[in-house]
Parts: sequence; structure tokens; C-alpha cells
Amino acid sequence: MAGEYPDEMLRTLLREVKSFAVVGVSANPVRPSHYVARYLGLKGYRVIPVNPGLAGQTLFGETVVGSVADLEGPVDVIDIFRRPEAVPDIVDAALALDPLPKVIWMQIGVRHAGAAARARAAGLTVIEDRCPKMEYQRLFGELAKAGFATGHIGSRL
Repeated sequence: MAGEYPDEMLRTLLREVKSFAVVGVSANPVRPSHYVARYLGLKGYRVIPVNPGLAGQTLFGETVVGSVADLEGPVDVIDIFRRPEAVPDIVDAALALDPLPKVIWMQIGVRHAGAAARARAAGLTVIEDRCPKMEYQRLFGELAKAGFATGHIGSRL
């Protein structure tokens, strides 16, 4: 299943999960990690920001935690905005959580076969090289509302 994510699976996942821990979130509103986290919050998900440099501050109405190991209570998705070489430690910390998250989600450009295999072996869903914001917009018709991906070629709709 690595790299191959049927639309219905992604649609079901995005309907069922309630919370995202966004690892590598930025306080800078022009950074992708910030606007993706903000978007997820606007869609009704609980967003727990994770960044050691911002720990203790408040973003999106939640206190920033320093690491995945510092998460308290259940979280459905660990959304990783870090370089691939950071993924194994993040996945290991996620696998030590109780209860386990349901999903490890690696952002666009982020893949790590070994960490993904460990997470899958533990029963987690793993998504690599995708963005939940973009998938949500694509799967629930928001891109067309914004004038993109309408299926029309030409200057008239």
C-alpha cells in the first residue's frame, strides 16, 4: 500500500479522525506547517502543535508541546513536517504512546520506508508524501469552489 492511497480510504480516514499532532509546526503564518495546521483546525479537527522551540506557547488554541513523547491523551494522526531523517525518532515516539495513534502522516516530500514499515507492523495506517489539507480539499470538493480543478478547459466555467 506504500504510495498507493485510494480516494475512498483517504475520505473515510479524514471523516473518522478527530485530532492531528502537527510535528514541526511553525508560528510563522506563511510556512506550510502553520497554514495546514490552521486549516485543519478550521475544519473542526483538534490540532496539537509539536515543536521544541515553541514549547509552552499557544498556537491554534492549544499549548505547543516539545515532542511527540510529550503528548497527553489520545491523538489520531501524527502529521510530520520534518525531514525524512527525523521520521524514525518521531515514529518510535508515536509507537510508545498509549493509546497508539491511528495514523502516521508524512507531508509532501517526506518518506521513510523503514519507519513506515515499523508503524504498519504495529497496526497504524501510514501515508507518505501527501498533505491532509490538499487531500481534504481535493476529496471534499473545495478546490473546485476556489476555481481550481474544475474539469473545464478554457476561460469560462
